[in-house]
Amino acid sequence: MTRKALLRSLVYLSLLLACAVVLLPLLAVFLTSLKTSGEISRGSGALTLPHDWLNYHNYVTAFRAGKMLRAFWNTAFILVFSIGGTVLIGSMAAFAIDRFRFRLRRLVVALFLVGSLVPSVTTQVATFKIVDSFGMFDSRWAPIVLYMGTDIVSIYIFLQFIRGIPISLDEAARIDGANSFTIYWRIILPLLKPAIATVVIIKGITVYNDFYIPFLYMPSENLGTISTSLFRFKGPFGAHWEDISAGAILVMVPTLVVFLFLQRFIYNGFTRGATK
Repeated sequence: MTRKALLRSLVYLSLLLACAVVLLPLLAVFLTSLKTSGEISRGSGALTLPHDWLNYHNYVTAFRAGKMLRAFWNTAFILVFSIGGTVLIGSMAAFAIDRFRFRLRRLVVALFLVGSLVPSVTTQVATFKIVDSFGMFDSRWAPIVLYMGTDIVSIYIFLQFIRGIPISLDEAARIDGANSFTIYWRIILPLLKPAIATVVIIKGITVYNDFYIPFLYMPSENLGTISTSLFRFKGPFGAHWEDISAGAILVMVPTLVVFLFLQRFIYNGFTRGATK
């Protein structure tokens, strides 16, 4: 009994340490967002309590000066098209790889894996020239096209679910005269809802938090996203950390709300994908 109690105590201790690692940075950001510029300049610690708990001026400044409303709209526009393209391209690729038999099929899967292992920074010069040649530079379509390049993770998730769908459904549909696209659209895609939810969350968080691609391909102020809008408060002589922290809190709220609504789909998607 003593050994079991010790093991249980260690489990709870590890969970408390993990929660502290995750929550302490968020607490520091929240406390900083409530402080004044004077408190920040005096070098108060990140976890010190603010003088005024009702100081909401930093949030107003971050929302107005950071043009957060337009940034949310640009981010939502990019999210919808890039995630939609990722779901379609990834599910179609997974359907073709699993259901069709063709030469070099394994080589295609291997090339997807090799492509995901190449650091994207090493190909940015060529990618930038291609995007610029298509006239998409300094537009919202540049990051959309780049994000729609489906990674191996999305294809692998769809593959795990498609392999669990009986081929007899395809054969029955072909007897009724359905072609390959009809089978994919009417049978396979509706059965991929848990996988789609998982891919939407993974890709959505990646696109939502990305800073490099919007900063490089959309330099105009009117095309700023939520990640680049926070960069407005960083100047050559310092940074307004109280405004940046307030903006970070505003950015966290939508992701937290979406996660709370879709968490059961995330857990089910990962669990089913791991057991297939």
